Amino acid sequence: MNKHTISILMRNKPGALSRVTGLFSGRNFNIESLCVAETLDPDFSCLTLVTKGEAAIIEQVTKQLHKLIDVVTLSDISHGEYVEREMALIRVKADGHTRAEVLRIIDIFRGKVVDVSPNSYALEITGSESKINAVIDILRPIGIKEIVRTGKIAMKRAAKK
Repeated sequence: MNKHTISILMRNKPGALSRVTGLFSGRNFNIESLCVAETLDPDFSCLTLVTKGEAAIIEQVTKQLHKLIDVVTLSDISHGEYVEREMALIRVKADGHTRAEVLRIIDIFRGKVVDVSPNSYALEITGSESKINAVIDILRPIGIKEIVRTGKIAMKRAAKK
C-alpha cells in the first residue's frame, strides 16, 4: 500500500470536515494525518489528508470526495512534486546534566526552545516526517515527557518555467 497525500479546497461550512472524514471511516480507511485551516479567503479551508491504499481504491475515494457539496477542488498531490512539512512540540527532560546536550541537538535540527521550566524544555521542530522522527529518536534516551504533532501540510511545487 502506498501513502497518498490529498489536498482538498473546501467551503468553510459546519459539518464539511465531518462529511470528508465520514467518507473515509464509512469505507474502513484510516486517516494517518489530517490538517485543516482557513485559506486567504475565510470562506474556504485547505485540508491536507494522508492515507494509505492501493491507487485504484484511492481513485474511487477521491471520486466520492468530488461529489461532496463543500469540496471545491481536490488533488492527490503525491503523484507530482510537492513540499511537505510537519511540526512537533516535544517536552524533554532538561536537568543540569542534559540541558547543554538538548540545546546542541535542537540547534543541529534548527529547532527552537519555546518553554523552559526547572526540569524540562519544550522544543519546537519543523520539517519532514523523517526529520521529526530523527529528532524524537535522538531525544528519547534523554527522556521525552510529552509529544504533540501536527498533521502534515503539503503544497504542490510551483512550475519551474
